[in-house]
Amino acid sequence: MSFRHLRAVIRKEINHILRDRTTFVLVMLVPTAMLFIMAYALTVDIKHVPIAVLDYDRSPTSRAFIQQVTEGEDLDLYAQVDSLDDIDNLLTRGEIKAALIIAPDFEHDLLSLRGIPLQIIVDGTEPKSGGFAVDHIGGRAEEFISEALASRIRALNVNVSLDSLQPIDLRVRALYNPSLKPRVDIIPGLISMVLGFPALSVALTLAHEREHGTLEQVLVTPVGRAEFLLGKMIPYIIVGLANVIIMPAIARVTFHIPFNGSFPLFFLLSAVFLFAILSMGMLVGVFMPTQPAALALSFLVIFFPGFFMTGIFFPIASMPAEMRMEAMSLPGTHYATITRGVFLPGVGLDVLWPNVLALLGMGIAFTAVAALSFRKKLG
Repeated sequence: MSFRHLRAVIRKEINHILRDRTTFVLVMLVPTAMLFIMAYALTVDIKHVPIAVLDYDRSPTSRAFIQQVTEGEDLDLYAQVDSLDDIDNLLTRGEIKAALIIAPDFEHDLLSLRGIPLQIIVDGTEPKSGGFAVDHIGGRAEEFISEALASRIRALNVNVSLDSLQPIDLRVRALYNPSLKPRVDIIPGLISMVLGFPALSVALTLAHEREHGTLEQVLVTPVGRAEFLLGKMIPYIIVGLANVIIMPAIARVTFHIPFNGSFPLFFLLSAVFLFAILSMGMLVGVFMPTQPAALALSFLVIFFPGFFMTGIFFPIASMPAEMRMEAMSLPGTHYATITRGVFLPGVGLDVLWPNVLALLGMGIAFTAVAALSFRKKLG
């Protein structure tokens, strides 16, 4: 083996890496970006779970109890409401993940050494957050009530065991997913991931056109940039919509996932999502000169964030602020909210319109940038 030849090849390859932006990004920046994404996503500790409280008692004792339950970063008191209808509205809109209901005689029962009824209503569309809220409220309630009862027993100077009092009567009701089965929550969210695969095809087909020189045929046509790009995208929207018909049927028949909303609405909103995600893939294809580069960048900006950062497996509320902002810039985050909302609570546009507007805005922005960046010329 010639060391001189080996050194020449090494120097040539290093020069290629430094001069070719695509290769440099893939070997230098992608691993670092993936470490950040996966480290943040896979090490998320559930915290800042938003809850509401319905306090029928409104006594100093109940207020002290609420303060103790919501201390720290685990649970955030989103609202103190006046009725069960307010709780239903907040849960339907996804603004809270659980609600604590305090009985009217909370303080009186506590001072009388009676059992304390507490009710927790959780959002079954996000079992991890709901289960965390139940465990946390139950633990804080047991601690608070046990201390209050011990103090009351000492004040009355009576010989009563705390174990004999059974101080907490905790009742949990899970909406939309009574058994809190993870698959009921995860499978509707997964639809947002698998529907993103056509975006990969759009990116690859544009890179293929450039890589193999077939854009020469486009140069001699009067087709505009936006027309060419939309013409590339629309067939994949049609194929994606065929999957929109198939996947809910599979979810219902095979996995017994309830579908409580309007299928025509779901179909329409899925078309909006496909427009947004395919526009994102089209943007990748416009900038990447080769298919391997387009494939790598598609996984980096579409699939890996779609897996870890769209709230399918890890609650967005528990992510750092920067990660939450990035999550809300992904089409999959908004479509996961749509799929869960239509499948489980059966909500409509009155609840989902912010997500629909976000998807439309992303689709228009991605398409505009791609059209402006695309040049009907080689190289």
